[in-house]
Amino acid sequence: METIVFLILRRMRQPLLTLLVVYAVAISGLTLIPGRDADGNVWYMSIFHAFYFVSYMATTIGFGEIPYAFSDAQRLWVSLSLYASVIAWIYAFGTILALVQDRTFQEALAEYRFAGRIRAMREPFHLVCGYGETGTALVQSLTERGQHAVVIDIDEARTSIIQLQELREFVPALHGDAAVTRYLQEAGLQHSCCAGVVALTDDNEVNLKVAITAKLLNPPIKVISRADSHDIEANMASFGTDHIVDPFDTFAAHLAVAFQAPCLYLLQRWLTGREGAVLSEPVYPPQDGHWIVCGYGRFGKAICRRLKGEGIEVVVIEARPQVTGQPDTKLVTGLGTEAETLLEADIENAAGLVAGTDNDANNLSIVMTARELNSSVFAVVRQNQADNRDIIAAVDADMVMHPSAIIADKIRVLLATPMLYEFISLALYQDESWACELASRVIALVGDEVPETREWSLGEGEASALQEYLTEGGHFSAADLLRDPWQRERDLKAIVLLIRRRNDRMLLPDPQDALKAGDRLLICGNRAAFTRMQWTVSHRHTLDYVKTGRDVPQSWLWRRLAQRSRG
Repeated sequence: METIVFLILRRMRQPLLTLLVVYAVAISGLTLIPGRDADGNVWYMSIFHAFYFVSYMATTIGFGEIPYAFSDAQRLWVSLSLYASVIAWIYAFGTILALVQDRTFQEALAEYRFAGRIRAMREPFHLVCGYGETGTALVQSLTERGQHAVVIDIDEARTSIIQLQELREFVPALHGDAAVTRYLQEAGLQHSCCAGVVALTDDNEVNLKVAITAKLLNPPIKVISRADSHDIEANMASFGTDHIVDPFDTFAAHLAVAFQAPCLYLLQRWLTGREGAVLSEPVYPPQDGHWIVCGYGRFGKAICRRLKGEGIEVVVIEARPQVTGQPDTKLVTGLGTEAETLLEADIENAAGLVAGTDNDANNLSIVMTARELNSSVFAVVRQNQADNRDIIAAVDADMVMHPSAIIADKIRVLLATPMLYEFISLALYQDESWACELASRVIALVGDEVPETREWSLGEGEASALQEYLTEGGHFSAADLLRDPWQRERDLKAIVLLIRRRNDRMLLPDPQDALKAGDRLLICGNRAAFTRMQWTVSHRHTLDYVKTGRDVPQSWLWRRLAQRSRG
């Protein structure tokens, strides 16, 4: 608001002074020039009458000579004053129009309205810094789940396009640099409803500044940041950043899981996928030959570390090794788009190929050339731009690494269902047969669509009737929770994956295990199952029916009718 007032005063100072001088001169002249009344006596206009006359004369809203008809001298002065005042008003209005169209003024006004809207928010929201491909995907996912988001981006075109997108919730957006503390505060960093801060800009230094600012100004808040530099990650971690997401290390870790436990990797993709998407097919990366990695940047280095950790021989193809650094394995200098380069890397006997450069056209060329030389090679493609999704899909690669999608999906899970990563970390200690059996159960529940995964807290907010029942000492098991409240003999299409009880974690709990007040459950299933479970835990009558099988009438009228029918 101070900026707006300052801009108005600075721009309008000259026009206001001009109007003031014109009015003062016009009023002074009218009070000094003599006139004559109806009897021919000399009279002088008072300051009040002169001010009143000049007020409606200058604005040209009417005209009348008061309190008597003017003399020729007075009329000449009025004529001069009229033209001068009209010119002054035109000058003032022109300045006002120029001020309204001024970019700085418009941005200050938009910032003021944005800050006021954020102060008025009364529901939890997440502050998203950066609205590129990753931010767009994340905000869309959040709003689809009914969560609120606030966006800051330095690119005005990105913040403007938010209003044109089909989002389920209104998303306030501010055009500004997220590294500026004032913008973060205006966007609700210290607001009581701010549930978390997500730094997703394409500048590591800006993400670091956002993470540091958030932890210093609001220490309890959850901070999730994107980083693709290990030095930046270490700096963020030193300030207590809750989650640091590196898309290259994340994908490399996924590839390692696919090597060690293909069913677990498949299960992870299903549970972290977007609701409504088609279930992906299993992936079996080969380990019986060497792999070729094209591009030794950040992504290539992460892949090489994982492959060598699995005991796989790696051949690197890099056009500028003097820039990226020399790998500690066999190096072939080139892009990888040429057959000669791939042949030098022994593509004909390679088990796998990673097209990991930062150019989508080159990556596509690498895969197509490689498959002409070795049609059975396992291909991993890096997708850099979201717009190239269709042509990347057309090449039919075995695995696709899209950094923006990886970051958005991981952060979406961290914000919506953080227990899912606890489940995955515990599942890593299980054998492959355990994961395959669970994958079969998931398919039986949801068919060919990605299951819906939710966290439930057995408290008053989400399960008031069940909370009351458990507090009274009632026994209610996971099997009871998964009964259909409309037909209790039938089970709902859902699985309790994990129960968190204080410091304990129960992975795939026994259906007969009793639930406790305060438990937090991770459940996957279809949408109808969650709707019916919500009905069970929120209505005591339904809960009693699910537990005992007796449908006891609740109202006086229905009880009387039931007694008569029994009599």
